[in-house]
Amino acid sequence: MSDAVVVAEARNTPDVQLAPVDRRVFVVAAAAFALLMAFSARYGFHRDELYFLDCARHLSLSYVDQPVFAPVVARLSLELFGVSLTGLRLWPALAAAATIITGGFLAREFGGGRRAQLMGALGVATAPVLYGADHILDTTPFDLLFWSLLALVVVRIGRTGNTKLWLPAGLILGIGLTNKHSIGFFALALVVGILLSGGRKLLASRYVALGALIAVAFTVPDITWQAQHGWATVAMTRSLAQENGGLGNAVGFVISQLIMASPVLIGVWFAGLRFLWRSERPLWRALAWSYGLLFVFFAVTAGGKPYYVAAAYFFLIAAGAVALEDQLGRWEWWLALTISMLVTLPIVLPVLPARLAGWTNKINPVQVETIGWPEFVSTVAKVWDGLPPSQRKDAVIFTGNYGEAGALNELGHGLPEAVSGQNTVWWWGPGNPHATTVVAVIQAGYPKAYTMLRNDFASVKAVATISNPEHINNQEYGAVVYLCTGPVRPWGTIWPSLRHYN
Repeated sequence: MSDAVVVAEARNTPDVQLAPVDRRVFVVAAAAFALLMAFSARYGFHRDELYFLDCARHLSLSYVDQPVFAPVVARLSLELFGVSLTGLRLWPALAAAATIITGGFLAREFGGGRRAQLMGALGVATAPVLYGADHILDTTPFDLLFWSLLALVVVRIGRTGNTKLWLPAGLILGIGLTNKHSIGFFALALVVGILLSGGRKLLASRYVALGALIAVAFTVPDITWQAQHGWATVAMTRSLAQENGGLGNAVGFVISQLIMASPVLIGVWFAGLRFLWRSERPLWRALAWSYGLLFVFFAVTAGGKPYYVAAAYFFLIAAGAVALEDQLGRWEWWLALTISMLVTLPIVLPVLPARLAGWTNKINPVQVETIGWPEFVSTVAKVWDGLPPSQRKDAVIFTGNYGEAGALNELGHGLPEAVSGQNTVWWWGPGNPHATTVVAVIQAGYPKAYTMLRNDFASVKAVATISNPEHINNQEYGAVVYLCTGPVRPWGTIWPSLRHYN
């Protein structure tokens, strides 16, 4: 079947006359950007940010825990701003603004007027998950954006029948796959949803194949690296599935979905789901299918990561804003959204003094993990500086996780490059393979590393304990610094046993 016939059949459903773009969408995006930047320098770096800065100095085709996009952004930030908290967080703030604008444009593509477009943007701009994710440089801010952009193109194809748009869809998917693999599951769920919705002819276009080739081309570096490193991401994914799967995590996943977007908008996104499900446009209905399929899939396999399906709520809210446009002008909506936002802010952004942030840990652990890094580096540096020069010559610093290694490498001026057994950092090697002294930082929740060190060194002596002035009980608080001497076998031989993926 020719592309012209496919387009003609797709347009049998009456087209939507698009309203003018509501400029208030850009005002909302700018306000969210300003809010994120205003709090960008509060507290400190997150462990993932320190890891990405480390990855930026070890640029590669891919990594154990993500492809190359976020490390490349971190490298760009290093080149422009150096090791700057505000400079690093500029990029996720920009991603947040772009995601909000996309939310407004999604409502417009669904046929929404100015009010629906504004609600589409506000729905994204008031979502707790947006600020919880886009406050720090991680893969998630860009993942939320790429999902939203891909949905926008799919909605437009569904409205116009223009199959040439599968080419930019493939480009968005390809770039998204260089950031995080989860968008691949979204794309697969969309294909299944299109088939289930009777849109097979829209997939028969040659532009679908060309778009798919574009997306696959972007994965070549990642696949090449994985093949050269024992398919490390597959091993890590299995480990994460064991940690985050199971019935208990699935229940938590379901409950957490109620707060991905503002709780005030539960009725809106539910109306959007119904709007899409009842649509006669196969690609629009496929979005409803994709949400349902991914909801079940991630609940079962990754329930401990409830944000994996968060971006779906952005296109659901946009659709719901169109379905309920006549009802969204009441002042009660705006008041409820404002109150919800004010209640959420202390949980998702470092609004409070650091000493008062501990209570947010059970809801959003990101904030507490940005506290205490200067003290961490200072404690390890004192142990290192206390070693005699002759001993330091044959010593290395080993940490239990990549964030600790990143903190020492990015903030510990004068210290040697720290090594770790976690994820990609392990692949960078043991430092000096002939080291006879190891300064090891081991978290209280990582007893396996201590046991291995006890088996491989004649002396393992606790010499310091990690704390922070705010007494915030995060992952580093209470970790012990050990001085390990007298290796029973060479450090380079010990190194393979210290690898762990999680």
